Amino acid sequence: MSQSKRPGVTEIHVPFRDVDMNGRMFLASYISYAESVIASFWSARPEVEDEPVYSASKITCVLHRPLHYDEPALFTAAVDKIGVRSIGFLVSIDTGEERAAEVEIIWQARSGEDQQPAPLPEETRDWLYRFLD
Repeated sequence: MSQSKRPGVTEIHVPFRDVDMNGRMFLASYISYAESVIASFWSARPEVEDEPVYSASKITCVLHRPLHYDEPALFTAAVDKIGVRSIGFLVSIDTGEERAAEVEIIWQARSGEDQQPAPLPEETRDWLYRFLD
């Protein structure tokens, strides 16, 4: 994966390992790349003392048209929803001027001690609003 200057944007050429016998990209690969792009985006967040632990609670992939072996694809992460205790990310996957797929990932914030739902820290919430799509 090649990273762009903006966190949360990555361009790939679909590798052979990510395609089925018909040359179409596996659905799980869209999700795997989307999670990597979100991790890149998330690494740019401000440091927060006593930050909650975040875990995926929902993942949805909508395939508009399959990507194929060696096809270029641009993965772009955006913040879709900001809840009291959750964050919704939407990763768009484009090839040329065409949208190939979208991956929605919802993260739940949980207390690091007892894993109970926890509110998003204000600093994190303020930072996320800058990227709300």
